[in-house]
Amino acid sequence: MTMWRRRAKQATLIAAAVLVVSAAALTWLWNSRPNLDKIAWPSPVIASGAVTDSVTVTWLGVTTLLFDDGETQILIDGFFSRPSLADVIFRRPVDNDAAMINFALDEYRMRRLAAIIPVHSHFDHAMDVGAIANRTSASVLGSESSAQIARGAGVPEDQITIAVGNRPYTFGRFTVTLMSSPHAPLGWRGSVPMHGTIDAPMTMPQPVSAWREGGSYSVVISHPKGTTVVHGSAGFSKGSLRDIRADVVMLGVGGLAGLGRSYAEEYWQSLVTATGAHSVYPIHFDDFTKPFGKTVPGPKFISNFETIAEWLEAFRNTWDNDVQLFMPEFGRPVAIFAQPAPEA
Repeated sequence: MTMWRRRAKQATLIAAAVLVVSAAALTWLWNSRPNLDKIAWPSPVIASGAVTDSVTVTWLGVTTLLFDDGETQILIDGFFSRPSLADVIFRRPVDNDAAMINFALDEYRMRRLAAIIPVHSHFDHAMDVGAIANRTSASVLGSESSAQIARGAGVPEDQITIAVGNRPYTFGRFTVTLMSSPHAPLGWRGSVPMHGTIDAPMTMPQPVSAWREGGSYSVVISHPKGTTVVHGSAGFSKGSLRDIRADVVMLGVGGLAGLGRSYAEEYWQSLVTATGAHSVYPIHFDDFTKPFGKTVPGPKFISNFETIAEWLEAFRNTWDNDVQLFMPEFGRPVAIFAQPAPEA
């Protein structure tokens, strides 16, 4: 009996040591982050009274983007509540953060918001669309799943529009077209994480796994000043944008490093080379479990943004020498059609 007790004690100590070492390793991996200072890209032109361009875009983390031409505002996504890492891992029910939503709407002067357009219906894109619509009377334009999120929040039906593929929608001087596009294959064996649809009005609170993808889009935003393609997820279909001419691409790069360089190069060609864009801004490179306003790149072991930045530079130099790469700056309105020309 003494021998068995000794062995059981040894096994317990070994198991405890393994847990401690594993926890330390995971902590180190989680805190090993890319260094954005190593990315020597030019700064974009920040909108000011001296800038004559009338269209600005303000990046608010992940793929939340506020377009503004001085008359009309359009919000891509709407993700201010920011569930914590523990909420995500343990799938704890989460709710809209009313105080943070109110702060964001006031801080970034969203008083002329005409439309809220989620690129798909995962929580890090569409979690707050219903709460924002209720506070602004803006229309929610997107998939049936995004509509169910809005309905669950009590948004009136006349504020909800189910997007019809390749049909233009007009908001002031903006024309918006949602083009179906695959989500990046980031799950097990190339699957889509949290795939599926939301089939009933989604009331809160819910675990983050309740926000199903519901179909993804490339969002083409045209204006007399220029055209922007917002591509929130690093999935693509070859040739899907061959008839679209754009000035700017907001390029979702979440998880791109794990998909490999060859995949990333085809992705660049399908989004940037095909559209003839002159400016590219990476988005969805930041850790979406951090509080709103705290933008740090995701851990290297998930998707190393330093590697992605090197790839984007190489693709630009190979395929599109006249393209400028810019880093978005959180909360600062960029005059996207008034950027400096590439160096000779």
